[in-house]
Amino acid sequence: MSPGRRWLPVPLVLSLLVTACTARTPAALAGPSAPPSPAASAAVASPVASSPGTPARPPAAAGTGLRGCPDLPADNVWHADVSRLPVLPASPAYVAGIGAAARVKADFGAGTWDGGPIGIPVTYVGAGQPRVPVSFDYADESDRGPYPVPRDALVEGGPAASGDRHVLVVDTGACRLYELWDAHPKPDGSWHAGSGAVYDLRGDALRPAGWTSADAAGLPVVPGLVRYEEVAAGRIDHAIRVTVPRSQNRYVWPARHAASRSTDPALPPMGLRLRLKSTVDTSRLPGQARVIAQAMKTYGLIVADNGSAWYLSGTPDNRWNNDALRALNSLTGNDFEAVDAGRLMVGPDSARYRYEGE
Repeated sequence: MSPGRRWLPVPLVLSLLVTACTARTPAALAGPSAPPSPAASAAVASPVASSPGTPARPPAAAGTGLRGCPDLPADNVWHADVSRLPVLPASPAYVAGIGAAARVKADFGAGTWDGGPIGIPVTYVGAGQPRVPVSFDYADESDRGPYPVPRDALVEGGPAASGDRHVLVVDTGACRLYELWDAHPKPDGSWHAGSGAVYDLRGDALRPAGWTSADAAGLPVVPGLVRYEEVAAGRIDHAIRVTVPRSQNRYVWPARHAASRSTDPALPPMGLRLRLKSTVDTSRLPGQARVIAQAMKTYGLIVADNGSAWYLSGTPDNRWNNDALRALNSLTGNDFEAVDAGRLMVGPDSARYRYEGE
């Protein structure tokens, strides 16, 4: 978890006067706030025919799953190989807007930081896990409960954390994902959260246009996390969640929600797909870092939240080699480019991507 990452609340009166979304801001601001309200200015590309750069047909099954459940279907855009997609004309501006000289950081690892595990943990429950009520600050953009969240569910930053406090629960019986932002347990066993979202891990449906989730971009969090078991297996087969200091009041497929009031076209929109350039030499990186770097070349990054520049999200695990992860700091924004993932879209309300021969 990056130090002090917060969302900046916008007074209700402003939400009635403008179509912009409340921003999640970088580290400087204190106190958790509510997720942004629906964005009126969604920019989503139209479906296009298969063209040069379209990925090959996805494999029959994705890589390392979630304890018997898929980490979304293999044909989901999180699993799309973007290594051949064309670079967007606005790529240099987007990279500069994020921070061309800023260094990549693995925002996860072994041990603790500021009293809590380093990263965003995932809680796994079975089919018999009791469901409990969850109340929301932003109920109009949250999926109703009850949610199968145990009293001792893992909280980002630890039980006493004051940051984003994500709680991510995978129901391995139903293969459904339950995600909460700013989640707090209550004495009666129920939970209160800023917002919440539920996903079918076997499906490609996106949230309603303009809706937030437990993430600013309206996307699921778990599919974009770097997990130790993937790296240990030698392959990450999905895009990685990344944060940026500032973003546009705009989102692009597969994102569903913007997280800014800015109209600066040099800032990245939520959902932007970035790729580590193929010319970047990663051969000398330590093993764990090299697997992550290869994933950034093949599957790229998806802008999912406002926060620190080039911070990669992952799960905490004491098997991480923190020195190896720190070697990713040798990469800077200049090593990345923004790519045109919109050409992969089959339909605006689905995360399924178009591939060769389709």
